[in-house]
Amino acid sequence: MLEIIGVGYGRTGTLSLKHALEMLGYGQCYHFSVLLKRAHAKRWLKVINQEPQHWETLFDAYRSTTDWPAAAYYRELARVYPDAKFILTVRHADDWYNSANSTIFKLRTIMPGWLPGFRSVAKLTDLVVWNGTFHGRFRDKEYAIHCYNQHIDQVCRSVPAKQLLVFDVRDGWAPLCAFLDEPVPQGVVFPSSNDRAQMQRYIKWLKAIRLCLIGLPIVLLLYLIALVLKT
Repeated sequence: MLEIIGVGYGRTGTLSLKHALEMLGYGQCYHFSVLLKRAHAKRWLKVINQEPQHWETLFDAYRSTTDWPAAAYYRELARVYPDAKFILTVRHADDWYNSANSTIFKLRTIMPGWLPGFRSVAKLTDLVVWNGTFHGRFRDKEYAIHCYNQHIDQVCRSVPAKQLLVFDVRDGWAPLCAFLDEPVPQGVVFPSSNDRAQMQRYIKWLKAIRLCLIGLPIVLLLYLIALVLKT
C-alpha cells in the first residue's frame, strides 16, 4: 500500500528521492524505470484509456512512488490512499526546463520505439508527459514552464498542508526525515542520482547504437550492390 506519493515532475530530483526513500527503509520505490517492465506500461495505458484499474494491484509491491506517470495521477491516488504523504520535488523553473530539455526530452527523440520492449513505454511517455502534461508544446519553453508552475500551484492547493512536503533535494536529509518522522541517517550523504552529465553520456551512447543500427544495413546493402556489379 502506498504511504508516500512523489508528485514532482521528472528532472526535479525524483530519482534521488527514490533512492533516499529506499535508504530510509521504505522498500523499492516505484519510479518511471519500472515501466521498462512491459506489464506495467500496459497497465498504465489502461489507466489512460479509462479502463477499470485496481491501483492496489498496480502498486502491490510498493510503499512509495516518485516521478511520472504516477505524479500525473496524484488526485486519483489521493482518493485511493487518503492517508498517504505527498512529496513535491521542486527546483528553479529555468533550471528544470533546461535540464529536462537536454535530457529526457532529447532521450524521447532517440528512444527505439520500434523495439517491442520500448514501444509501449514510448507511447505511454507521449500520452502522459509530452502530449498529456505539455500538450505537445514542450519545445515552447515559456509554455512548458507555465505548466510546471501551474502543477506546483495545483498540488499546493489540493493536498492538505500537513500531508505535503515541498522539497528541494539539495536540502538533503533534514526536511525529508522531519516530514516522514524518520531519524536522519548519520554519516550518509543524501543521494544525488541521474545528474545531467550522466544522462547526456547515456544519450550519446544511445545515439551511437542507433547510428550503428541504421548504418549497418546500409553498409551491407552497398556491399551486396558491389558484389552484383562485379558479376
